[in-house]
Amino acid sequence: MSSAMAGLLFILSLLVVLAVAYRPLGDYMYRVYTGTRHYAFERGVYRLIGVHPDNGQRWTAYARSVLAFSAVSILFLYGLQRLQSHLALSLGMGAVPPALAWNTAVSFTTNTNWQAYSGESTMGHLVQTGGLAVQNFVSAAVGMAVAIALVRGFARRRTDDLGNFWVDLVRGTVRILLPIAFLAAILLVAGGAIQTFADHHVWTTLAGGHQTFTPGAVATQEAIKDLGTNGGGFFNANSAHPFENPTAWTNWLEILLLTVIAFSLPRTFGRMVGDNRQGYAIVAIMAIIAMASVAVTNLAELGHGGTVPQAIGAALEGKEARFGVSNSAMFATSATLTSTGAVDSAHDSYTALGGGMLLFNMMLGEVAPGGTGSGLYGMLVLAVITVFVAGLMVGRTPEYLGKKIGSREVKLASLYFLATPVLVLIGTALAMATGAGRAAMLNNGAHGLSEVLYAYTSASNNNGSAFAGLSANTDFFNITLGLCMAFGRFLPMVLILALAGSLAGQSPVPASAGTLPTHRPQFVGMVVGVTVVLVALTFLPALALGPLAEGIR
Repeated sequence: MSSAMAGLLFILSLLVVLAVAYRPLGDYMYRVYTGTRHYAFERGVYRLIGVHPDNGQRWTAYARSVLAFSAVSILFLYGLQRLQSHLALSLGMGAVPPALAWNTAVSFTTNTNWQAYSGESTMGHLVQTGGLAVQNFVSAAVGMAVAIALVRGFARRRTDDLGNFWVDLVRGTVRILLPIAFLAAILLVAGGAIQTFADHHVWTTLAGGHQTFTPGAVATQEAIKDLGTNGGGFFNANSAHPFENPTAWTNWLEILLLTVIAFSLPRTFGRMVGDNRQGYAIVAIMAIIAMASVAVTNLAELGHGGTVPQAIGAALEGKEARFGVSNSAMFATSATLTSTGAVDSAHDSYTALGGGMLLFNMMLGEVAPGGTGSGLYGMLVLAVITVFVAGLMVGRTPEYLGKKIGSREVKLASLYFLATPVLVLIGTALAMATGAGRAAMLNNGAHGLSEVLYAYTSASNNNGSAFAGLSANTDFFNITLGLCMAFGRFLPMVLILALAGSLAGQSPVPASAGTLPTHRPQFVGMVVGVTVVLVALTFLPALALGPLAEGIR
């Protein structure tokens, strides 16, 4: 069987499983977020933190809860890293430097999981499992909670109640992420991933020497980071490391974990708004964009453009032989279309157009299917912008799901869309204009610009993957990328919650002959077109100076 055919079967099998999981997982998440029963463990958590679970929150209170929880998480994780040398299970590792500790604390709390350090040589077991792995769960649950709050804004009428953040956080963690991660960890262990707290292992290197290795609970963290569409792992090589991702079928499993929740949430959305067709429309938009990206990236990598790839007949640099070109391209596409920093190949080594497509995936706002929760609310914002554009074309007030899209809603949606591009472009410009930024570049010209642009795109969109070739563990990059991650996460969330509050307070608008049907292929095509055009208009100059310029040399 040819490598191209094997890659096609790999992709088709993923599509089949995702399609099969869409309805049952989406329905299960609908029951989780709409049920009224609280489990005994959950009630204990609510008593511990002083929360009345049946009390709803206005959007302002919901936003304050999100920000307060995240701020405490950042402070706790920062302190854990700085005090590491005085804590148990430190494995003799010292305190993490202040700028790096700030960057890492913000990174994992914002579900970015950008790693400017080598995990196995910087963090002990306590920080890895008690700090980073915990944030892999709860940061993903925060994104899901905000998405559900927005859906409630569409579904509810004449109310200021968006639900209770603490209930949504606990349920998303305990009822969704934990059970699936537990099962996935067992499968990864069966596939050869390491799961141990042994102090060290010793193996012989090719040179005949010895090295010490501290694996920790690798399989569990791998399942968590993939399921929550997070990135950070125990090893600097991430999912390219055989202890994290041993075989081709564990590679397939990890891609499934990256995407399954995000692709199933539109079903939850459809159930909550009382029209499953709306969920099918949203997932169709996600699928069209995702498949186009997969096709372009695979064509670029299998076409192996460039002098060296043409000479050897394949774009194999930076890719694991056990995965091959197509499966590596599929993982990279899935990682950049979701809020996932996990990688199983070196994106810096991709062809110019292949690497440019990975950049474009993140610039889309990671909505196909996007991060766990953040992909759904990002796509719904694009749907709001689309119905506004359609309303301008026919000269009537736009409506979506029975809610008028007035000036307030359009302003909030527009600010949401503009937030991350502003961070990306300002951050990149600042890095290119300062000596501290340029000093970290290991490449000049178009490729060097692509590396810097990739870093700020990844941080601002809370992706977490790296283009490599950039020495990002400097005070300049640790501080500026940390700021991009924080503003790129929490500013859009506040805007989403404000939009949800505005929508929930409206009276329903009856559908009429002039109402745009938002469940038909026409609307699906419009949203895809608006998404691509808006992103192209925003980022085309930067892409033209980076990967496009490199590709036509």
